[in-house]
Amino acid sequence: MDKRKKVAFYTLGCKLNFSETSTIARSFNEEGFDRVDFSEKADMYVINTCTVTENADKRFKDIVKQAQKSNPDAFVAAVGCYAQLKPQELADVNGVDLVLGATEKFKITDYINDLSKNDFGEVHSCEIEDADFYVGSYSIGDRTRAFLKVQDGCDYVCTFCTIPLARGISRSEALDKVLINAEEISAQGIKEIVLTGVNIGDYGKGEFGNKKHEHTFLELIKALDEVNGIERLRISSIEPNLLKNETIEFVSKSKAFVPHFHIPLQSGSNDLLKIMKRRYTRELYTERVSEIKKHMPQACIGVDVIVGFPRETDALFLDTYNYLNELDISYLHVFTYSERENTPAVDMEGVVPLNVRKKRSKMLRSLSVKKRRAFYESQLETEHTVLFEGENKQGYIYGFTENYVKVKTPWNPELVNTLHTILLTKIDEDGLVRFDFLKEVAS
Repeated sequence: MDKRKKVAFYTLGCKLNFSETSTIARSFNEEGFDRVDFSEKADMYVINTCTVTENADKRFKDIVKQAQKSNPDAFVAAVGCYAQLKPQELADVNGVDLVLGATEKFKITDYINDLSKNDFGEVHSCEIEDADFYVGSYSIGDRTRAFLKVQDGCDYVCTFCTIPLARGISRSEALDKVLINAEEISAQGIKEIVLTGVNIGDYGKGEFGNKKHEHTFLELIKALDEVNGIERLRISSIEPNLLKNETIEFVSKSKAFVPHFHIPLQSGSNDLLKIMKRRYTRELYTERVSEIKKHMPQACIGVDVIVGFPRETDALFLDTYNYLNELDISYLHVFTYSERENTPAVDMEGVVPLNVRKKRSKMLRSLSVKKRRAFYESQLETEHTVLFEGENKQGYIYGFTENYVKVKTPWNPELVNTLHTILLTKIDEDGLVRFDFLKEVAS
């Protein structure tokens, strides 16, 4: 009997990539492979790439070297967004044997034979116009929460973004299939599902291969709220113009959806938002935050923001800084603008020097620390439900409340993937929250 081959995976980028990596991994299992950690010796290494920032591009070479260090004879494959945008660039990296584009990645086992190393990286990459069909995905077995992909691609034309070039047009999973996937996740005992996609608020477009909206995002979350066995449902990043008041109100009253929103802003300047071709104004963004806090005062709100975009003067940056400082939000994800080929922003005037970009990024990251601390302080002496995760980190187990407060307690394996009602009591020196147990939540 042949010895089973071993495969390892490394995922760069977003929750959507994690969901797709997990689905690809299951296809290897069906072909008789055993999955091992990326740090272990494997017969094949698969790297799911990202191209949102220049840093994600640069990390790819380091990850390939890491794989070669574990096993110089291993077969190395690259998939994902960077593989679609610049397949030959990845194929030219020393040690890479196979590069697959947006549609080919889900058929990766069809492209491998005996795992013999290639003299040159082999490329199979479609034209992005051909990426017009939907492949469902979800992560399972990797952590205590599952990432459920409900939508892919994007029809927006933001001037800084390459994602439409890497993932194609906006298209959605059929609602009945989303519910089947959610039920499969529930059957595995996973208690939290995070909805993910490129532009999930656009859910329903392309659901059956056409550009019509067969269902709305609100209809999607109402249906998911009825799935048995899922304790928590969490919405990942959603565009402010697609986050409707009806959705906010439903989440506030739902059985499973939690009071946590992540809403891209990118800039607090209407002038820059217009140049970026974003589909909202600062005023609309403020309205969305106010609506959330009206219905869910303890809600956690995360914000994406880009610093150093062309024509961002000192005055415009300070306008964004001051706006965020006053806004009732909980934390920031700060992205330092990096030039991406084939985007309109590359040719814009008013380029911001790199050292200025870094300085502004540092200022906003410091503001994020301040905002998170203030949010955590506002939650002290209040009761919440925590879901504990599965990793022992230096003698502690960590978890998140429904409104995304991160807590810790001494490691106890019996707590893994369990829900408990707790009282938040103290912010520790590392910025995390201590608590008192009140009771275990019956599943």
